[in-house]
Amino acid sequence: VVQSGFVPLPVPNTLVGIASPNSSQLILENWLNTVKIDAILLSGGNDIGDFEQRDLTEKHLLSWAKKNRKPVLGICRGMQMMGVYTGTGLVEIDGHVKAHHKLRINSSDSSLLPETVNSYHNLALESCPDRFDILTKSEDGNLEAIKHKELPWEGWMWHPERENKYNLNDLKRLRKLFR
Repeated sequence: VVQSGFVPLPVPNTLVGIASPNSSQLILENWLNTVKIDAILLSGGNDIGDFEQRDLTEKHLLSWAKKNRKPVLGICRGMQMMGVYTGTGLVEIDGHVKAHHKLRINSSDSSLLPETVNSYHNLALESCPDRFDILTKSEDGNLEAIKHKELPWEGWMWHPERENKYNLNDLKRLRKLFR
């Protein structure tokens, strides 16, 4: 994020109230409006369902980004959250932990997609969420990147931050999405 020219600002999960519905997270809503967030990056990490406050925070961030038409990039778990948020389920898969694989590009918007990516997940989206297009799949047919048809939202199942040297296509695509 920094190498792409942006300043990251972590969003504390403690700004949400577990007992409050997603639509009425006033503390987080006020925080977002006060700090004037330009874009959202949903990072990788633990599985959805492992940490309720994080899940609720990210769902509210997606609702806020949708309402305000803010760019969103979901990395691995972040892409999974985008799918879950829009009604798609998750399935367990094999061969995607500590692995690299070539991408099968499914989109005309392929000029800024890497050819080979890393993989650190054991869950994948069951299907492409409504209102999203498939950008690429892995060699075994699992979704690796999606793009919203109307909003400036993308999801990538690979981890650009886990490479020794950042892929220039990832950096260019991030800059394009966030500007």
